Amino acid sequence: MNTVLKRAALAPRQEFDSTRRRFVTGLAAGGALASIGLSPFSSAYATTQERHLAQQAMPELSGNSFQLNLGEQRLNFTGKQRIAQTINGSVPGPVLRWREGDTVTLKVKNNLPVTSSIHWHGMILPTNMDGVPGLSYNGIKSGETFNYRFKIQQSGTYWYHSHSGFQEQKGMYGAIVIEPRQRDPYQYDRDYVVMLSDWSDEDPNRIYAKLKKLSHYYNFNERTAADTFREIKANGVAKTWKSRKMWNQMRMSTRDLSDVTGYTYTYLMNGQTPAEGWKGLFKRGEKIRLRFVNGSAMSFFDVRIPGLKMTVVASDGQNIKPVSVDEFRIAVAETYDVIVQPSDDSAYTIFAQSIGRSGYARGTLTPDLSLTANVPKMDAVPNLTHADMGMNMSGMDHSKMGNQPMQGMDHSKMKGMDHSKMDNQPMQGMDHSKMDMSKSMIKHADTEYGAHVDMRAMDPQYRLSDPGVGLRNNGRRVLTYSDLRNLYPTKDRREPNREIELHLTGNMSRYMWSINGIKYADAQPIQLKYGERVRITFVNDTMMNHPMHLHGMWSELETGDMSHLPRKHTVIVQPGSKISYQVTADAKGRWAYHCHLLYHMAGMFREVVVA
Repeated sequence: MNTVLKRAALAPRQEFDSTRRRFVTGLAAGGALASIGLSPFSSAYATTQERHLAQQAMPELSGNSFQLNLGEQRLNFTGKQRIAQTINGSVPGPVLRWREGDTVTLKVKNNLPVTSSIHWHGMILPTNMDGVPGLSYNGIKSGETFNYRFKIQQSGTYWYHSHSGFQEQKGMYGAIVIEPRQRDPYQYDRDYVVMLSDWSDEDPNRIYAKLKKLSHYYNFNERTAADTFREIKANGVAKTWKSRKMWNQMRMSTRDLSDVTGYTYTYLMNGQTPAEGWKGLFKRGEKIRLRFVNGSAMSFFDVRIPGLKMTVVASDGQNIKPVSVDEFRIAVAETYDVIVQPSDDSAYTIFAQSIGRSGYARGTLTPDLSLTANVPKMDAVPNLTHADMGMNMSGMDHSKMGNQPMQGMDHSKMKGMDHSKMDNQPMQGMDHSKMDMSKSMIKHADTEYGAHVDMRAMDPQYRLSDPGVGLRNNGRRVLTYSDLRNLYPTKDRREPNREIELHLTGNMSRYMWSINGIKYADAQPIQLKYGERVRITFVNDTMMNHPMHLHGMWSELETGDMSHLPRKHTVIVQPGSKISYQVTADAKGRWAYHCHLLYHMAGMFREVVVA
């Protein structure tokens, strides 16, 4: 049975209403008005534009004491009503505004029929307030209320979400904005949260079940016969055949970019569909701070505002030395703050296309709601390269590879690799000892060998200056991790006393995910000694990007400037690559450590114990 027929046998393809309207019953008007600083009784609320903005704005709460209610609402993004799991009756939940140095109390009542939770992503707080069932506490049972209380030790842009089951996918997430106690180093006239997310009318359990049966169920961007003819025209029959043969023998796809795509997802910006589009007003010459939060379950976005340069001023809530860019990639759970300054009265599109180019979220910055801007076409679907497989071809200049697909590379330069002798074996069936690579290949633990792991990177490289697949040499200035420098000096400059190497592993066809070839249920905790400084190095043995999130402590990315290490809570580990950061184990307790792709998390997860 071919792939299309297999998909049809599993479930019929959904049909989407082109209007893609949004409606959440019971959303309080007062909350929406408060989110843009307007009272329903204010004279400033008289204009039609402000009324429109109030209707589409996310609710907002500020202060020291909060009541959050977890429940269910009927919601309509696509022309069909579905049940969403909401916070205070909305998707996304309310923006929470706090102040550095304050102590906040959050009473979270669970009105759902199942146990739930709220995790404060990126927050430095006591382990029993972190909100991870099984580690921090037992979760919040149905009908019960849990009181979170902790002191705010940081400022910047963060977010919160459920850490129970697939509730995050069903709508339980929201943004956090923390005002600094001291004067903000960057000045601006307007301040908008831009929350990106993905919504599906399908039940998340059904999505996961489909992935387990057919891991590429949602991938409709595979190469076609037309692509083959174009490749032959560009590279010749021989090279095209060699490339296709290699990928087929390894049972891998050059377009394995996203597990879940726009086939089922509607991509949202501040809860608005692409058909509607979120809008933010400005006046010419104003500086506008845009706080981007990726609250998706599974989607990476590439973000740009055609016609406007963006100055990146914060990464994961922490101020950095300003970087001027045209575009940046934001992983699931990352946040970036940028400042833009329109010099005219034109409208500008905020364009966030998915990494697999299967859809986009969009909004508009405009001086007048009657003005809109053109929505750019999505970029071409990219292809993974040898570098994304963890191969380092001797004598090849990877900096010139740009966005070229695998077929553009001369396989004859891969020393000792005879693809004709690979038969139909996956990566673990290859005899690495016969490959005379220019550098010694990385060692893999015995636990990485077996049917549960279908690939291992042979020679992964540090690629901090690589913007990633789909963004290489695209003619735009793209942010990379090598651009990030903390605005303030590194506080802990001790040399790490030890290194922990973690391999991100999986079997794509069986949709199994793990670390070092061991799933979470069978793994021992990672033990850290309180106060020690450690280096954590990730090796990605898969062909997918993984956003890795360490709870409770900062991950200080090793970019080469040890005096200004950027602090992050979520780090992209690119396919077939290595990346490292330093961690000061300054928070006692039990902490979660995991890939933030929701359907990977069950296996690609570890407990960290600091004692």
